[in-house]
Amino acid sequence: MATKIRLQRHGRKAKAFFHIVIADSRAPRDGRFIEKIGTYNPITNPATIELNLDRAVHWLQVGAEPTNTAKNILSYKGALMKKHLLGGVAKGAFTQEEAEKKFEAWLEERANAVQAKKDGLAKSKEDAKAAALEAEKAKSDARLAAAAAEEASAEEEVEAAADEATEETAAPEVSEEEKTEE
Repeated sequence: MATKIRLQRHGRKAKAFFHIVIADSRAPRDGRFIEKIGTYNPITNPATIELNLDRAVHWLQVGAEPTNTAKNILSYKGALMKKHLLGGVAKGAFTQEEAEKKFEAWLEERANAVQAKKDGLAKSKEDAKAAALEAEKAKSDARLAAAAAEEASAEEEVEAAADEATEETAAPEVSEEEKTEE
């Protein structure tokens, strides 16, 4: 029986969630499977992956072929690296303890890279929020300045209109010459 390590889709439309399963290659994508070895949620950033590493390595050693996406996931979590190191132990290239040390060092390096990505994402999110706040503040200040200018011009217009009204309502002064002409 040809076995594959592949993803089994769950979730609703546009909110995919996958189970990582070992299945017969002839079985339907979401159909019957032999064993579930993990989950994959691509919606989160970075993607959330839970994997039973020992079972994944076991199935890789007995010949299960991963699909492209499953291979990327297994590589990301270190299953392919562990299989590679165990192959070196079987050939006598190094001991089991050396293989474990190398694998732990690789896992630590990988964890640091993932944490750096998470920190970068959080920092960029904060920077975007701060930039949006500054832009909103500048826009608000411009709006307040425009309102103040408009209010000042309206007050000037009111004062000018009041001056004109006082001039018109004030009794016209008749000069001496005009009085004599009458």
